[in-house]
Amino acid sequence: MTRITYAASGPTIIAQAPCRADLAGGTVDLWPLYLFHPGALTVNFAVNILTTCRITPLKGKRIHVRSVDTRREEEFPSFEALRTTNRFHLPLGARLLQFFAPKEGLLMETDSESPAGAGISGSSALMIASTAALARFTGRNLTLEQMRVIAQNVEAQIIQVPTGCQDYYPALYGGASAIHLDADGIHREAVAVAPEEIESRFVLAYTGAPRKSGINNWEVFKAHINGDKRVFRNFERIVEIARAMHQALADAKWDEVTRLLREEWKLRRTNAPGITTPLIDKLIKAAARQGGRAAKACGAGGGGGASFSWSSKVRPAAWPLPSETMADECSRCRLPATDCTSGPPETTWGQSPSAVRRSEAPHFWS
Repeated sequence: MTRITYAASGPTIIAQAPCRADLAGGTVDLWPLYLFHPGALTVNFAVNILTTCRITPLKGKRIHVRSVDTRREEEFPSFEALRTTNRFHLPLGARLLQFFAPKEGLLMETDSESPAGAGISGSSALMIASTAALARFTGRNLTLEQMRVIAQNVEAQIIQVPTGCQDYYPALYGGASAIHLDADGIHREAVAVAPEEIESRFVLAYTGAPRKSGINNWEVFKAHINGDKRVFRNFERIVEIARAMHQALADAKWDEVTRLLREEWKLRRTNAPGITTPLIDKLIKAAARQGGRAAKACGAGGGGGASFSWSSKVRPAAWPLPSETMADECSRCRLPATDCTSGPPETTWGQSPSAVRRSEAPHFWS
């Protein structure tokens, strides 16, 4: 990707938001599925795998969108030209720009430490980081819940299938969360867990095979809405497991956490074909040989990443490749260690992208 120099007309805004690993209750967070399962909730925690959005105001009206991690870019002579465009090379940035309607030219740069399609909500976290940066840039004073609604709705426009809500809360709040899905709205409850406890018991692995979460979720969604009794029963049990997972996590009962993680995956993998893959199954068996007590595909499954749990603080210091024959397939089978300490998206002011001092970042809402 050729680096182009632009004439900045003001300070750069930087916003960052973390990805997440899900423990229980995924897919139930798709509206209106959770309304059919009273007491539904999802449980997840933020990880120190970050997404970033940088907004630099430019002289003139030109709008330039650049994805650093995918090495793609797109340019528009003005907002009016962007507003009337329907197809984009970088739809995440372009659709959010259409919503926020900036009145001046800008350079929007996005970056993600998560591989595409890893199942750890990289796109949703980037939606939050980008929403935070654009809100600041355009002078919109949004609440956290308003930010979640905008990010979720615009992402649904992009992928053209229903989106769940759980992925946005770790990006907004960090830490471990129980997200209660009630008839009167969605309520996030912080779960007090020491970062070291999660750090020492979980491993995230990326298979090297990306997947599209919307496809698997859409198939399960249709089966549920169309009255598939097996899927409905699975969801009922998944909701029960999620409630028990919330309690076990809050009480630091790690043997129970691993048992529930194992049971949740056993049910989830039967919701639709393609949720698990031969490679994920091989990884789970390899983890078991290393002492892993439980495992599940991250997010909607079908590839991407997987999380592995050890009930005591004995997980391997470095995650080994499952076998020599899988070395090529799984060459990217390591993600950074987990961390519960990530907070809400932070915005940083600087004179230029190269002069930003992140250590002085105020929270966007302060």
